[in-house]
Amino acid sequence: MRQDYFKNGFFSGLNEKLSLSHTFVKIAILSAFTAFAAPTAQAQTLAALPAASQPIESIGAAKPLLAWMKFCDSNPAECAVDVNEPETIELTPKIWKTIVSVNQRVNSTIKAVTDAEHWGVVDVWDFAEDGRGDCEDFQLLKRRILAESGLPRRAMRMTVVIDELGEGHAVLVIRTNRGDYVLDNKTSSVLPWSRTGYVYIKRESQHQVGWVSLGGIATSPTTTANR
Repeated sequence: MRQDYFKNGFFSGLNEKLSLSHTFVKIAILSAFTAFAAPTAQAQTLAALPAASQPIESIGAAKPLLAWMKFCDSNPAECAVDVNEPETIELTPKIWKTIVSVNQRVNSTIKAVTDAEHWGVVDVWDFAEDGRGDCEDFQLLKRRILAESGLPRRAMRMTVVIDELGEGHAVLVIRTNRGDYVLDNKTSSVLPWSRTGYVYIKRESQHQVGWVSLGGIATSPTTTANR
């Protein structure tokens, strides 16, 4: 897995050494991830609604990823924002079961590979239609299936985080009346955003085609190029 870093607010270079402070952050993220991601899919009751939690707040505009912009050029309907759709999903046991089931099914169907292995480039966003893909490909496919099931696309936002390895990673955040929940190819349990152990950087806007900051760190990953 490779990660680009910016200088002066932008990551640059694939092999830049982390500072001691970054090392401590990485260790802290890994520890939190291990503690919070422990619940398994088998332990998650499909029919029961999850406990309510506080949603994550955005704090202003953020720069989109280049790979996302290219994906939108090819798939404009996937990035369009219909402001007539609700911003949150009213969770019912049936809808929750659908969300959890789609997350589990896609995770068990798609083989995780990096874009470098798959396409020979650092970062490409796609639907993993050939049965292989990296993190954002898993989540895009889940969103498409859920949207086809009737869930509002506006309430399902692609989100960039720093994961337990200290790398850029993409998840799908489902915004609901009970809080924000994360669909992730690293686990088949659908967790509240605050229990993943991730640092939240930015997500797609719910008001226009673009991204908003989630305030995680001052610098931001240029790619989501991991499994």
